[in-house]
Amino acid sequence: MSHPGMNQGDAPRLGIGIIGCGKVGATIGAAWRDAGHAIIGVSATSAASLQRAEEMLPGVPVLPPDDIADRAELLLFAVPDDEIESLVSGLVKVSKIHSGQILVHCSGRYGTDVLEAGTSLGALPIALHPSLSFTGTAVDLARLRQSTIAVTAPAPIRPVGQALVVEMGAEPIDVAEADRPLYHAAITHASNHTITIISEAMEMLAEAGVSDPSRVLTALVDASVTNTLQNGSKALTGPVSRGDVGTVSAHLAALSEFSLNVSNPSARNSYIALARSTTAKALGLGRITDSQAQEILSRLD
Repeated sequence: MSHPGMNQGDAPRLGIGIIGCGKVGATIGAAWRDAGHAIIGVSATSAASLQRAEEMLPGVPVLPPDDIADRAELLLFAVPDDEIESLVSGLVKVSKIHSGQILVHCSGRYGTDVLEAGTSLGALPIALHPSLSFTGTAVDLARLRQSTIAVTAPAPIRPVGQALVVEMGAEPIDVAEADRPLYHAAITHASNHTITIISEAMEMLAEAGVSDPSRVLTALVDASVTNTLQNGSKALTGPVSRGDVGTVSAHLAALSEFSLNVSNPSARNSYIALARSTTAKALGLGRITDSQAQEILSRLD
């Protein structure tokens, strides 16, 4: 599909406007600028976003959202998830969205339905979501080139979304509109919940008198992640996968004492919930018998 500013055989050159200069918007805007696009304006209000705009998008004018939308061929909505739909609707009401304009957001939760107010006028919707945690600094640009970006868009505009991803140096993957919530749940589970687990483990180690918990966990966690990404659930190890009920019981007793000492049961609750899931994995892999699984589950109360 061709589009104004996107000529067949030539690298696309678009006038891009960015509404919101958070960590994601600043990084993606900088990546597209490096690819040769013109960033015609960015909206920023807080001190942090103004500083980020100056550092990541130097020379780009800071403008009101209405002015940016009015001038942009591609409009990136880099705002919190719950603000996207109302922002698009608001711009439609003041006639700042027009037919043929490309509308992009980077929310993992949504596909293109959230852009409906604009697409009803003939705007072209694309949902992009990088599998990356952003810092809002230049280091993100290199990390972006090692990431995947989920592309959700109607079939005629999907190649444009894929090209925009490739220009960032990332790898596009197609995710259907209906699959977007499950996709986002998966990457949230892998990323955010890993932070919860590791930080809880660090707190336990500190309580056990370990002065540098990160030193203990670094090689172990790196190996676990690498093995799992290469081998899936077959990488499973540990007491549950061996049917070691005694060790699981000892862990629970220690975690009960830990919960009392820190007046917080969250680590024990996390251990129990994940040990139940691990038991099901171990049983499915044939590592433990039905009776061993039942005995482990009976202790996880």
